[in-house]
Amino acid sequence: MKNKPLIIAIDGYSSCGKSTFAKAIARWLHYIHIDSGAMYRAVTLFALENGLFRNDKLDTKQLISLLPQISIEFRKNPDNGETETYLNGKNVEKDIRSIEVSNKVSEVSRIREVREYLVRLQRLHAGKGGVVMDGRDIGTVVFPQADIKIFMTASPEVRAMRRYKEMLGKGDHGTYEEVLENVKKRDRIDTTRKISPLRKADDALVLDNSDMTVAEQMEWIKDIIRKKLNEEEKDEA
Repeated sequence: MKNKPLIIAIDGYSSCGKSTFAKAIARWLHYIHIDSGAMYRAVTLFALENGLFRNDKLDTKQLISLLPQISIEFRKNPDNGETETYLNGKNVEKDIRSIEVSNKVSEVSRIREVREYLVRLQRLHAGKGGVVMDGRDIGTVVFPQADIKIFMTASPEVRAMRRYKEMLGKGDHGTYEEVLENVKKRDRIDTTRKISPLRKADDALVLDNSDMTVAEQMEWIKDIIRKKLNEEEKDEA
């Protein structure tokens, strides 16, 4: 596609398949994919690895002071073409998906200074467009001017089963019940936090993928993107 590079923002609840969806769109358009959730998970992993959780309580002040030492990059795996997360030069794609990180990430992501720091990184990564970014406040905070905004949702049970199967496939430990509780807990925290709570942007399109395959979701979004690009061509004509 040779049209003006778009910024596509995908928000929604945890384990809705936002990253899988965003990656597929980015591959189709030959765009960059940025997983903002992976960035918050990387900061959480940094906090865990550096002993910033003491007796299950996060040392917020110390984490804020160490933010300048945190570098997060996205690099393509040459073997499969997938984008992977690097924390301070180390591939942490598997580490950030652990249940331990999942249980702590909401506590980290609600810190104002963490969000402000990562929003700056996200905007820097996005450059002048040609990017698909997924998260929880992309269309409302990071890129309110995004060309296309999608808000994804699915039932907690469906989302928990997806996460559980993903964990099993990676050889991680945990039960479905633990994952379901984690999903519900994250929903509560994400939608009620004071800073950048999860909400649908007024101009976002809702995608409930509880009963949709990735292929069906792709047909849905391709139609939307084609219409958007056609509109832009008419405006320029």
